[in-house]
Amino acid sequence: MKTLLTNFEDYLINNLPVSKTFHPYFEDALGNMLQAGGKRFRPMLLLSVVKSNKNLLIQNSMPVALGLEMLHTYSLIHDDLPSMDNADLRRGFETLHKKYDEVTAILVGDALNTEAFKQISNAPLHNDVKIELIKCLSSNGGIDGMIIGQAIDCYFENKILELSQLEYLHIHKTAKLIAASLKMGAIISEYDFQTQEKLYNFGIDLGLLFQIQDDIIDETYTEEEAGKTTQNDDAKNSFVNLLGLDGAINSADKLADKCEKILNTLDKNLKQSLEELLLKYINRHKIDKKSL
Repeated sequence: MKTLLTNFEDYLINNLPVSKTFHPYFEDALGNMLQAGGKRFRPMLLLSVVKSNKNLLIQNSMPVALGLEMLHTYSLIHDDLPSMDNADLRRGFETLHKKYDEVTAILVGDALNTEAFKQISNAPLHNDVKIELIKCLSSNGGIDGMIIGQAIDCYFENKILELSQLEYLHIHKTAKLIAASLKMGAIISEYDFQTQEKLYNFGIDLGLLFQIQDDIIDETYTEEEAGKTTQNDDAKNSFVNLLGLDGAINSADKLADKCEKILNTLDKNLKQSLEELLLKYINRHKIDKKSL
């Protein structure tokens, strides 16, 4: 898994978006947040699924994995804007609107959004496969997925949602892109439709777990420990705000157990490939931060 991550990082650094113009810093800004690191969780999910069944297609899948990371990074850049979360820190670095300006952050986000689909369309894969990948990412990252989740999140600030509404918000804002990452890997590696759907549904549970964990981290970690702005959710509909810290931890425990059980039902190669990546993340809310 470390080799796979290293290969992806190398690919990303060698394929940063380019803008050869007389603008003094736009090209640097395009690559700034991509180079800032992060878990690379979504591209690693995709590549781990490919590795489990079509190891020889890993290199051909790198542009798709990069496109996925670009789309995720665009969402973070926009999420941090003053009109949304107004965050100063992301991945341990200044957010783009703080380092440069708000216009640059908006336009870099826009550029990464469209560049994501260019990466997929130019990948050395069969055209039919690329169409399915674009359909999957555009659906889960667009109007029916991340965008409506973000819209609900912003509109209902300072307005308390019911638990079912909160889950709907975060399934769309966070979980669907994680679910799409797994399904896109399954599309590339030619898993049958039943397996694709099983992985997608697993990704929804996994994404919801990750959101609850992020809410716990926001409540309990400092900015230095988390590498991003924390304790910034007072006006937001978070699981900690609705359920309390103990209630959120209890919900995370239940979802973590469910995810582990589903993981154990996957075929041997798929389970082994995903397990190496997922086990440390599934229970990350249980880790004593002092040991990190």
